[in-house]
Parts: sequence; C-alpha cells; structure tokens
Amino acid sequence: MICGYTRSTLLMVAAMAGGLLTASPSVAQGLTDLKAKQVYLVESKSGTVLLAQNENQAFPPASLAKLMTMDLVFQALKQGELQPDKTLPVSENAWRTGGAPSGTTTMFAALRSQIPVMDLVRGVVVHNANDACIILAEGISGNEASFAARMTARARDLGLTRTTFGNSTGLPEQESRTTARDLVELARHIHTTYPDFYKLYSQPDFTWNKIFQRNKNPLLALGIGIDGLGAGYAEGAGFAAVASVERNGTRLFMALGGLASDKERSEESRRILEWALSSFETRTVFKAQEIIGQAAVYGGDRSHVDLVAKDSVDVYVPTKNPERLSGRIVYHWPLRAPIEQGQQIGTLRISEGEREIKTVPLYANQSVGVGGLVSKATDAVLELMFFWL
Repeated sequence: MICGYTRSTLLMVAAMAGGLLTASPSVAQGLTDLKAKQVYLVESKSGTVLLAQNENQAFPPASLAKLMTMDLVFQALKQGELQPDKTLPVSENAWRTGGAPSGTTTMFAALRSQIPVMDLVRGVVVHNANDACIILAEGISGNEASFAARMTARARDLGLTRTTFGNSTGLPEQESRTTARDLVELARHIHTTYPDFYKLYSQPDFTWNKIFQRNKNPLLALGIGIDGLGAGYAEGAGFAAVASVERNGTRLFMALGGLASDKERSEESRRILEWALSSFETRTVFKAQEIIGQAAVYGGDRSHVDLVAKDSVDVYVPTKNPERLSGRIVYHWPLRAPIEQGQQIGTLRISEGEREIKTVPLYANQSVGVGGLVSKATDAVLELMFFWL
C-alpha cells in the first residue's frame, strides 16, 4: 500500500487501488486560446476544480471587493449587529468619495440624509453603489479604514490567505489584492451561508428615491442561468468577474480576470461556463462511509485502521472520452494508538496528472486501542527501519 515516504515531513502516502477512479480530461480539453489571465472554475457540490490558470496570482479586486463588504454586512444582519430597518447617516466622506460628486457608480445618497440598511444593501448588490458601501462600512465600524481591516481579518478567517483590502468599495487602493481562487471560495461561502441575501444578486433592478437603475452586473444578461455575483475593472489589471450559474441541479462558481474589455469578459464567461455545463456530469466514486483505504497504526491492538469519508466522494467528470484520475491517501506518520472512531486521520487527494482537483477528509472507521508489549516492540523496530530508509 505504501507508495512514498518523506522523512522531512514524516508523511506516509498510501496508493489507491487501480481502477477505482475514472475521469477527467485535461483541464481545458475543448477550450482553446483562453483570453483571461486568471481563471478558477469549480463545481460546487463535488468541489471538483474544472479549470485553473494563474488562480493564485494576485490582482486588484476593484468592485469585487464589495463581495467581502456584503459578507460582513450579511453577517451583521444575521447576528443582529445590524437591523434591516435601521437608518444610517450619509457622511460627507461617503458622499464625496462614492456619491454624486465622485463620478463613480452611486445610488445618489443625499448628503446628511438617513437611509435604511436594506436600501443600502440593495444599493450595493444591485446598483454596485460606492456611496452605499461606505455608509455601511462607517455604520458598522465607525470609519472605512477600520472596516477595511475587518474585511481583511474576515478573509483570513475564511482561509483566503492571499486577499487583503484597503477600503470597502474596491476604488483604487494599493493594499487591495485578491486572487481568482479566493474570490471563488468567497462566492461559495456567501451562497451557502446567506441563501436569502444571495437572491438579491439576481434582482433585475431597484428603484430608490424615485431613481430607477438596472442591475449593474453585465453577466446576468447572458441568458445562461447566471444568478450572481459581480464584475469589476481595475486600470492595468483589466476586466474581472465572479459568476455563479445553476442548471439542472449543477452549480458552478467561476472567477476570471485580466480581460481586455467588457465585451471580452462577457464572451469569455459565456464560453467557459457553457463548456463546463455541457461537457461534464457528476459521478460518485465512493459512497459515504465506504472504506476507501487503510492507514498503518503503530503501538495499537490492530495494525491498520480503515478510512472512510463522511459524505459521498463525487467528482464532476467529462461525458465523453474520460481519462483516469489518480488518488492517494495522505496522513502524518507514524500514526500512533489510541485512535477514536470518527477521528480525522488524513485526506484523500484526487489528481488529474500533476494537478490536484479535489481533497476529501478521511476518518477512522473504528477505534484502535493501545497494544501489548510485543506489538509496541515490533512497531518500534519497524518505525526505526522506515526512519533510516
């Protein structure tokens, strides 16, 4: 079962039996001449990565920073820190920086007026309004700088290690950086955590203070089922977008950046998403609680522990000309008794060639107690032999 051992990290890697996993073509089979500089595309249910190009390369988020702004606002509403009907004041900073005098996207909030929180939320989500972002940021944290620090801290809490924010709007700011991968994970989080608020992203228009404005997300008009989330532009980095689409029970999340124009962004989004929706299907490779492999146990009353996944292991695979995937079980070595049933032991890593497309936590299927003196002595000798290999 052992296919590799790294003494410096003390990892044991167990090979999966051949033939268990079938699937996936090369990452961009059927796609040629990708125009986006950064792309990350994931099938949500299985977590299968369908397309990845420079997904960890940093670029300015521009208006996509508003996704994190809204995550914090949605969280504040959900936890009672904000109330939907509470009114917030329009400061001179919000009015000048993001309002009518700014010449940027705005909901035209009047200076020193009071606006209900839910109107501001719709102003951000539907209008992409910068003044609404700043008003909400100041209402939650007192000032925009403190709110931006909170945005970055929230990014770390969500595991978005390559993302930082300098403001709530995405207006030019040297500190603001993100990646296609982080944006996809943020979008998935918003969709899963705030389903009721997520519906606002597909609201076609919003009238506030007798001002009618259509949804500013250009991808909603593509007619392929996109129901969120947003688009942005930063000078020197090009046009970017984060999109989610659902069709026949399959939901995809995509982030892409580095496009030359609004038209190119829309065309590239349509092409990639149509490819992913028409060329793949979901298959289950392991059922929930099915034994996937074993891990060697040292000093236990049994030599191995069976490993299972809590949920079914699904992959989103091509419908034509499937190729084989490889899988490996990785865990810290030596694995010592005692072990409790349900304890996480390691991960199943599924790869296509050298590219990892899915990682699944693996758990002990039974408890393993501490063994007797003979078992301990035998395992001690084996551990010493492996260490010096």
